[in-house]
Amino acid sequence: MLDYLMTLDPWLQALIATLFTWTMTGLGAAVVFLTKGVSENFLNITLGFAGGIMVAASFWSLLSPAIDASADNPIGEWFPALIGFLGGALFIYFFDKIIPHRHRGEHTAEGLTVASSRRSTLLVTSLTLHNIPEGLSIGILFGAAGLSQDPVMIASALTLAVGIGLQNIPEGTAVSMPLRAEGASKFRAFFWGWMSAIVEPMAALVGVLLVASMEPVLPYALAAGAGAMIFVVVEEVIPSTQKNGHSDAAVFAFLIGFSVMMVLDVALG
Repeated sequence: MLDYLMTLDPWLQALIATLFTWTMTGLGAAVVFLTKGVSENFLNITLGFAGGIMVAASFWSLLSPAIDASADNPIGEWFPALIGFLGGALFIYFFDKIIPHRHRGEHTAEGLTVASSRRSTLLVTSLTLHNIPEGLSIGILFGAAGLSQDPVMIASALTLAVGIGLQNIPEGTAVSMPLRAEGASKFRAFFWGWMSAIVEPMAALVGVLLVASMEPVLPYALAAGAGAMIFVVVEEVIPSTQKNGHSDAAVFAFLIGFSVMMVLDVALG
């Protein structure tokens, strides 16, 4: 499969990968058809697992390659990683402040014009915002692999897609089940839970184009993907698992998710 993927253009590789991650979100959202409710403890555990995957992917799949690609930087190989990392976090922070959304477990909303937005809309928007850095990161890594034609980097990009696909399952559930609880039909709850990740293929194509058109920004772009994902984990994922009890279970799930992604990336990438 790796040989076949290497024959494709980077944008097509990224599109296939993010269609997979989007499908995994739909798989998680489909839980709404199987049960009347999911416990808060279960959601805390699964989201903790997702957060661990995102943090591990941020280093092994994005920051580490960014540092490796900066060996000839006149200031130091740490410089592009630092600027990109902070820039990616600020990019998501900007969207976080202007786009109306509501985090899981919170009754108050954030962003502009929140008063006119329904709670269900705010919840879907929150997870949609969450998925932007994931799609960007996949696109950037496939774009980098296309420039280098390095099978190892393509394997790393695939590993990142698999990791994000795994953590998208609980995210789909985290959208569809609250929507169902608020009175939405099963199909409507599933549909919007799945659609919350439709931005991933779009963001991935942007990431590929960014890297392909401006090769010198590659280390910055890789690190930006990491910064964006870490911002989401610290600002949204971890806090949402610590508000309704069972925090220890969520912490251990985070550690397991981190370990799984670390092993995948080191073993396959």
